[in-house]
Amino acid sequence: MLELSQQAIFSGLLVGSVYALVALGIALTFGAMKIINLAHGELVLLAAYMAYFIESRTGWNPYAAIPLAFAVTAVVSIAVYLLIDRIKLHRELNSLILTFAIGIILTNGILLVFASDVRSTNSPTLQDAISLHTLYAMKGELTAFVVSLLVMTGLWWWLKLSWYGRAVRAVSSNRDAAMLMGIDPRRVELAAFLVAGVLASVAGVALFTMSVVQPALGPALTVKAFVVTVLAGVGSIPGVFCAALLLGVTEAMTVTLASSALQELVGMVLFLLVLFFMPNGLFGARARRG
Repeated sequence: MLELSQQAIFSGLLVGSVYALVALGIALTFGAMKIINLAHGELVLLAAYMAYFIESRTGWNPYAAIPLAFAVTAVVSIAVYLLIDRIKLHRELNSLILTFAIGIILTNGILLVFASDVRSTNSPTLQDAISLHTLYAMKGELTAFVVSLLVMTGLWWWLKLSWYGRAVRAVSSNRDAAMLMGIDPRRVELAAFLVAGVLASVAGVALFTMSVVQPALGPALTVKAFVVTVLAGVGSIPGVFCAALLLGVTEAMTVTLASSALQELVGMVLFLLVLFFMPNGLFGARARRG
């Protein structure tokens, strides 16, 4: 039982790293525009199918599809932003309705093009197993974990040191004051959407290399990302990463020790507990400001 639990924790950590990438995309757009993009999970799914398309047509490693995946998600992200930017009244509520509708359109578009079949990578390299003492994983899972860490480090650098990153933080903190400092909020918001598209691209390709994808997966990814964001509290990359790992481990332990039918339920229970007892997130307001 101990070895089984250790393996479940290890697998949950690997999956949680991809959850973190998905959640950071939602957290970034929420920080810049104070809206929740309910179509973000579908963007991740779209990137995953771009990886499937490249691998099935060329036989290349799925990670070679990241440029194509980003090009596609960037076009969709720009379109989503331009539509949201036209909303003048009740922006928060109407943007939720709009992005939810866009998500449905994307899901049905994927369904029409790729059918409802379950897809996964056929790369022998990524499917090979690696033994780490008593723990086991596919090379695809370990690769996705490393790639996720690198991308999150790059995002932290971009937010901390680049001009656009600092501008995103300024607009998130006080939009009017940022405008007085010469920052164009619309350009900054568009940049945030594009960076969220980069995160969705990498997350989608990584998800394809370590799991299976199907058209119905998009809304589930959005819900998981929202749960992670609430668990962490908006504004902390390390907080989002730790919350995503917690969700991944909780799901893996539930599947291992109880039933796979409870996997989605346990995440929502965790979500509700945090809302009731720690509304600022697991890391608290002070940690999020840091």
